[in-house]
Amino acid sequence: MAKVTEGYMPFLDYRTYYRIVGEKKDNGKAPLICLHGGPGSTHNYYEVLDNVADDDERQIIMYDQLGCGNSYLDGHPELWTQDTWLDELEALREHLGLDECHIIGQSWGGMMQIAYAIEREPKGVKSFVISSGHPSSSLWEKEGLRRIKMMPQDMQDAINHALETGDFTGEAYDRAVAEYMHRYCDYWIGEDAPECCTRPKKTGGEAYLYGWGPNEFAPTGSLRDFEYVDRLGEIKIPSLVCSGISDLCSPLVAKTIADGIPVSKWILWENARHTCFVDRHDDYCRVLIEWLNEHDK
Repeated sequence: MAKVTEGYMPFLDYRTYYRIVGEKKDNGKAPLICLHGGPGSTHNYYEVLDNVADDDERQIIMYDQLGCGNSYLDGHPELWTQDTWLDELEALREHLGLDECHIIGQSWGGMMQIAYAIEREPKGVKSFVISSGHPSSSLWEKEGLRRIKMMPQDMQDAINHALETGDFTGEAYDRAVAEYMHRYCDYWIGEDAPECCTRPKKTGGEAYLYGWGPNEFAPTGSLRDFEYVDRLGEIKIPSLVCSGISDLCSPLVAKTIADGIPVSKWILWENARHTCFVDRHDDYCRVLIEWLNEHDK
């Protein structure tokens, strides 16, 4: 069992929690940094990848982004922007001496990767694994609205009423959102999900509200203008794009990423929703390890 090391990094006037699985070895294998979703989720579900540290003799680094989990902070709405979280990623790499690395990002974490590659042009990143991310808030919204039309009429009405009025409360709306998330986000494996996926966590409600918005479907926060489809060709980092067959990241969204990045590969996982590495854990880890080793060279 790989050694687990926990710590905190000073960032701005606050601190960022990180968790390192395994020890850095002189074996030519760059560490893997894990970027969680949200904004405002936590690293917790990435603990399903702890086995990769042993199976591939590779260090795995995960952290709670500022605003959630063990890096919880609120009362600072001005912080919840793309630049804050990209600055934090750069600070983490410097703090831990990660001159070379691979990066996996899920959902919002995949958005971070796209912005990081284009806006910061980082050195030493050997590869990306973009898992259920997106390159465009408007495309994400368009696909979400298309899928709403596939739901029962009463649920369509509840969601559309909320979007029109800005009132995201009420039992009818809650039921409709729960059904939508069950279709496209909940763990496919349901009650068999590992403990790290069901463990209580301190989510960053403020980070999500000001970063994305008060609802899943139509972003109104600082990420509402996240639009990189026309700039994906600037990404020079080899990228493995992963998505589930019933994923918030629709096949169109995932294919748009893969088509736009010059050196990329796309895997559409059957029997998976928004967290393919949980739903298809063993197969995902096999593909992940193969990809990382191929791009260590």
